[in-house]
Amino acid sequence: MFFKDIIGQDEVKKRLIHSVKSGQIAHAQLFCGPEGIGKLPLALAYARYIQCTNRGEDDACGVCPSCKQFSSVMHPDVHFVFPIYKNEKKKKRLCDDYIDEWRKCLSENQYLSLEQWLSYIDAENSQVSIYTDESREIIRKISLKTYESDYKIMIIWLPELMNPVCANKLLKILEEPYEKTVFLLVSNQPDKILGTILSRSQRINMRVVSPEKISEALQRRYSLGQQDADAVAHIANGNFIKALETIQLSEENQYFFDLFVRLMRLAYGRKIKDLKVWSEEAADMGREKEKRFLAYTQRMLRENYIYNLHIPEISYLNSREEQFSTRFAPFIHERNIISLMNELSKAESDISQNANGKIVFFDLAIKMIMLLKS
Repeated sequence: MFFKDIIGQDEVKKRLIHSVKSGQIAHAQLFCGPEGIGKLPLALAYARYIQCTNRGEDDACGVCPSCKQFSSVMHPDVHFVFPIYKNEKKKKRLCDDYIDEWRKCLSENQYLSLEQWLSYIDAENSQVSIYTDESREIIRKISLKTYESDYKIMIIWLPELMNPVCANKLLKILEEPYEKTVFLLVSNQPDKILGTILSRSQRINMRVVSPEKISEALQRRYSLGQQDADAVAHIANGNFIKALETIQLSEENQYFFDLFVRLMRLAYGRKIKDLKVWSEEAADMGREKEKRFLAYTQRMLRENYIYNLHIPEISYLNSREEQFSTRFAPFIHERNIISLMNELSKAESDISQNANGKIVFFDLAIKMIMLLKS
């Protein structure tokens, strides 16, 4: 990843490039902001620029030995820490045990979401963390001499998922940093990071990407027409990962839409037996997919409520969803929207706590009957 590959974020790029040219590279930097705005790609491009031996004015050269190593995510002086799940059967307990998957995943898509990473390592139904044992590896790697570069760089993706013991050990390193060692922390939820780590890190706040920038990137990289690219950029709402998911028209999103439509039609028709069958099908998806469906359903109800306002600029429905909403939206109004959202939020919480999916979804379906008629 190069700076030129980052969509938008021009001001942040300039600041990072200036820090390298001036030799004022902070030892701990925290890239903050919502998912899909390019935090991880920017950290990767910044690390590449720091290590490049033939830097250009505004980007790495791409041809020096360091840049070639970056292209395969195998630079010996750049280390990675990221959430994993402990797979005792395969003896995978540390990030390095997943490094092959990490390299392959990054080479395919550096605009990466946690959901995509979990899917990549078959951990969709598992709790993931940066475990206590990882702290020993961080200390060991940081204490090593550099192989080829002036700097050692440690990129920590989603430090908010770090075990508290590991976080406290990282704090000690940040308090007494090794010379020419750089920590780049990439966070979606910095408020969940240990406060003392936040206070010792230079915070880099990043904004959502403008629709114009996303549209330009979609037209340039994926050959979309301007009208289609503008529509996708509007739905993405500043999240490039969401834009990519939209143009890929994933089977999962189509399935969620069909499942949502069936739920609403059966609930409106008070078809109890069919709703029981529906709830059993929904419960067979697996916990993480069930949670994603409930999040999708909340979005759809919120969008249908907004659809009644007839303000296209704040509507984020795709064409298929909008076609359904022209008939369905009148049933979502101020008398039931809060209760509907509360029931869905409760169902999502219950699923997260490993409640019986069949019971949760059937109970939800029955409540949909009452609330849609209110």
